[in-house]
Amino acid sequence: MSLNRPIHIASRGSALALVQANLVLAQCREHFPGKQFALKIIKTTGDKLQTATSKQIAQESTKGLFTKELEIALLNGEADLAVHSLKDLPTDLPAGLMLAAVSARADVRDVLIYRNGAHFQTRAMKSGSSIGDFPISAAIATTSTRRKAQLLAMRPDLRILPIRGNVGTRLQKLASQSDLDGIVLAAAGLERLGFRVDSNGSLTGEGTPVGLSVAFLTINEMLPCVGQAALGIEIRENDPEIAAIVGKLNDPNTFACVSAERAFLQTMGGGCLSPVAALANVDGAVLRMRVISFKGEKPATAVGERPAGEAVQLGRYLAGRIALA
Repeated sequence: MSLNRPIHIASRGSALALVQANLVLAQCREHFPGKQFALKIIKTTGDKLQTATSKQIAQESTKGLFTKELEIALLNGEADLAVHSLKDLPTDLPAGLMLAAVSARADVRDVLIYRNGAHFQTRAMKSGSSIGDFPISAAIATTSTRRKAQLLAMRPDLRILPIRGNVGTRLQKLASQSDLDGIVLAAAGLERLGFRVDSNGSLTGEGTPVGLSVAFLTINEMLPCVGQAALGIEIRENDPEIAAIVGKLNDPNTFACVSAERAFLQTMGGGCLSPVAALANVDGAVLRMRVISFKGEKPATAVGERPAGEAVQLGRYLAGRIALA
């Protein structure tokens, strides 16, 4: 039976989450102009912990920090689909829910943002600098164990400091805190929030502190986390009308890539905070993936390929290769 009521799209209330949810909302309205859609904003545990201390965070389960409350809304019928940054969505979903669609991927790279010496007097770098140009014992801020491990693999001398808050808050901290040399963020998040990098490498956009420059980290330098730069759309199982709607939003190639990556992470027994990384890509009918894990005494890497229809098998296979490394 066709739904006569508005179809509710669940989202977190952060600036980035709302941008992402509105992208999905616009696509829904474009494909189904005769239906009503509305956003339902839900505060998650992760949102509440943005200003928490490390001790308070450690006391919380890290699984589903940014997704649990959205999933409860789906199961209770308060929402019909939920939009997630796919990197935040656990690989084990609650009974009755499924990952039904994935958006086309944006830029998967991470970026290193730093103060430009043309605007700052202390702890600043010249435009066009890379991670190798930073001074000995430079302080780089990130809360990601994956980023920390890869930064230290490149530069063991670096001091990795924690940082919390949304993107705007982190940029302001970099501009105002003299103990920081740089921060690492996802390129896709910056782009979705309207930030841009000009021809001189300067970060621009509404509310951007003056004098911040950007260095894009290559995939060889910094392999992204599982699902990075893709949006995941979660729905209830056995809901054919909603499944048909979100099916119009799905990008098959990206879905195959993230399915392989998520199968790798699930087999490794890790979550979004695990020190592992993976990136798959589709080349014709072939799916290729590269993975790295810092869970052992030394980094372990593996690469592999399979037909695009065997994404899950590829992820599990590479997890097995890592386990034997």
